[in-house]
Amino acid sequence: MTITVIIIICILLLLGYLFDLTSAHTKIPSVILLLILGWSARQIADFISFKIPDLSGLLPIFGTLGLILIVLEGALELELNKSKFRLIRKSFFSAFVSMFALSLLIAYAFHHFGGIPMREALINAAPICVISSSVAISSARNLSKKNKEFVIYESSLSDILGVVFFNFVVQNDYVSGQAFVHFGMQVLIICVVSFIATLGLSFLLRKIDHPIKHAPIIILIILIYAVSEIYHLPALLFILFFGLFLGNIDELKNFDWIKKLNPYEFNKEVAKFREIVMEGAFLIRAFFFTLFGYSFETKEIINPDTIVSALLIFAAIFIIRAIILKIARLPVFPLLFVAPRGLITILLFFAIPASLSFPLVNKSLVIQVIILTALFMMIGLMITGRKKDDEPTVKKETDLDAATLTELVNNTDTNDPFGQDANQLER
Repeated sequence: MTITVIIIICILLLLGYLFDLTSAHTKIPSVILLLILGWSARQIADFISFKIPDLSGLLPIFGTLGLILIVLEGALELELNKSKFRLIRKSFFSAFVSMFALSLLIAYAFHHFGGIPMREALINAAPICVISSSVAISSARNLSKKNKEFVIYESSLSDILGVVFFNFVVQNDYVSGQAFVHFGMQVLIICVVSFIATLGLSFLLRKIDHPIKHAPIIILIILIYAVSEIYHLPALLFILFFGLFLGNIDELKNFDWIKKLNPYEFNKEVAKFREIVMEGAFLIRAFFFTLFGYSFETKEIINPDTIVSALLIFAAIFIIRAIILKIARLPVFPLLFVAPRGLITILLFFAIPASLSFPLVNKSLVIQVIILTALFMMIGLMITGRKKDDEPTVKKETDLDAATLTELVNNTDTNDPFGQDANQLER
């Protein structure tokens, strides 16, 4: 039995790797294929009466680990310099306003039509309003560089803001000045913790002289995140801060305390660390979504009691997104399509206290919203394709060089030996 389960898991993960390899060509997000894979495995197991142990309790654990590694992976890829500040501001504006506006809109609908208290309605609406970085980042690889950077910033910030907003509403019965002061203290504490922990972990990454050095660093990162969560601190800020620091050490190399790390050698360690994080993120993401797909029941996917609500929420998500992209003067296409729900939505849904949940927001609704947004992203990216934002600039530079060369050739005296060389070069 044990060997059979191990073989099944290996086959499923290898299929997940195949989906990841082919997604760049098929434009089908790997998360869709992983969910279908998990659901298909469930149907086959039921058909042949093969009993698989209940693994649903592992979903929150693998989901949290996946969230940490995926946000860290995204942060390691980001460049942080003055030229990026405008993009970061737009990403923050889009992530914050879309999440906040959508949460209020959906919560008001729950409150008005379902008679749910506004606080409970906000708690139940928040998970649906967060863009999933685990899905968005992996799907953004086919976009142009600028759009990809925007998606990484926006989805990572959406995850962080979504978790912070959810915890804020759950922990405070009333919105008051004291609640905001307490929240401000939490942010200040996590910033101090992030600064100290980042310096300490960076020093360990550079100085540990042992064949096994990256695994302990990742374990320490997860430990710091978990302890921060116990004290209700916005722990994802630490993950983002640490990733940005490692990925942008060259921007800080003029500081004396950075020179002690030897930035050239440190970058080599960061490159190895990034590879391990990427592979770990893939394994956990593949296992999580396959396992979540396995937990699906067909009646939950096609539940007629929630499909209307799911379609209305789906419409609200992309109407608000289109408006915000217009306000921020960002390209509506293809960015409109990249607002999937996924891992963070599932984690926050599971985190809703039983006393604050209500029947309308159930697993069927969450599954339907996740599938609808993922399918919309898949179709949209297939239609728009990839637009390379660097091509016009290159073309203009090439045209300018050709024009300049022609002018030089025409204005050169043919008796001049340099002019003859230029004419030969033109020919």
